[in-house]
Amino acid sequence: MTISNDVSMFFGAKPDIFEKATILRENLTDAERFLWEKLKDRSLFKHKFRRQHPIDIFIVDFYCHQVRLIIEVDGGYHLNLEQKEYDIGRSAELENWELKIIRFTNNEIFTNIDAVVKRIQKEVEFQ
Repeated sequence: MTISNDVSMFFGAKPDIFEKATILRENLTDAERFLWEKLKDRSLFKHKFRRQHPIDIFIVDFYCHQVRLIIEVDGGYHLNLEQKEYDIGRSAELENWELKIIRFTNNEIFTNIDAVVKRIQKEVEFQ
């Protein structure tokens, strides 16, 4: 699937997805909040990141439209087999929009935030 450069950063998300995203933004997990403190710092990243961002029928944890990068934060429930299968399907649908997804566990964020930031910087610079 070839995507034109003028595609909206929301990829056709409907109003109800925006409403849900607003609620999620007000209720970030501790790991999301910790990572957001780094992502919103323009001294670390030259591009803007958005939190709880609507894309099509999904809400992604963090998104940088300039480099088409999604960052997902996986809590413990992502270890559940059903959730893993859902995440694989969801990722495949998002990748159809030519978006790149990187995932971090809560543990990675809390115990090695510097490595997480470096990985994200590498992805942003690569684009």
